Amino acid sequence: MCLVSDTPPRAAAGVSAHEIDVAYGRDVVVRAASVTVGAGAVTALIGPNGSGKSTLLRALARLHDPASGGVTFDDGAELRALSTRELARRITLLSQHRTTPGGLSVRELVEFGRHPHRTRWGGRDPGGPAAVERALRLTGLTAIADRPVQALSGGQGQRVWLASCLAQDTSLLLLDEPTTFLDLRYQVEILDMVRDLADEHGVGVGVVLHDLDQAAAIADRLLLIEGGRVTAEGSPGAVLTEANLTRAYGIRVEVETDPDGRIRTRAIGRFNGAGVPAAPA
Repeated sequence: MCLVSDTPPRAAAGVSAHEIDVAYGRDVVVRAASVTVGAGAVTALIGPNGSGKSTLLRALARLHDPASGGVTFDDGAELRALSTRELARRITLLSQHRTTPGGLSVRELVEFGRHPHRTRWGGRDPGGPAAVERALRLTGLTAIADRPVQALSGGQGQRVWLASCLAQDTSLLLLDEPTTFLDLRYQVEILDMVRDLADEHGVGVGVVLHDLDQAAAIADRLLLIEGGRVTAEGSPGAVLTEANLTRAYGIRVEVETDPDGRIRTRAIGRFNGAGVPAAPA
């Protein structure tokens, strides 16, 4: 799915967290984390369940306030200083858990993404109709734009939410496990779209993924997070090593590189011919 012909008028920009701690009450779940989601690049966060990936992503969207450290944009603006409307014009977050309002058509849900661009009193949004049509077209939803959202398959529903993010027309897009519960076709379509957004539109994408092979294929940079800390950062080849993954996941993980350069990972357990070793000390 190619996005080349529909480049929106947007200034590319990135966002960076600097040594942030994020806590739930007294429980610190992200510690001294630094991460950059750069313009025109895909940055993937990987690591075990409960390691702090989603919390870190949400902190970049100001859904969690850091207890220490800060978050800034490339132009020097501080995350905490922006109004809600200003922030929503810069950054979009597609959360893993969402509640779809009842009775909405595909088009109506996509139009929600235009809320930050509407005038305060009249609700006018001159660029709205074109942005919504572009988002529907890019996600392949034009033909079902008037269908009720609740009548869609899981893959179609995920594309509707992504279309709403695209209609918001920001330079930064944060995705929390966007391929979870999707079949292989829709996983590939979503990841292709994400890659095209970065390559063709200059969008900075931060994405949480559990599938390590998908992360290796789509990302320019990976962050491996363990126990709330970033323990490895760099290119997929630098981060996806047997030592890093075996330590992080507590199970033996083999890493191979295909002749075409694709990185493949494989966790080794009793079901595929080997015992499960204890996690390294």
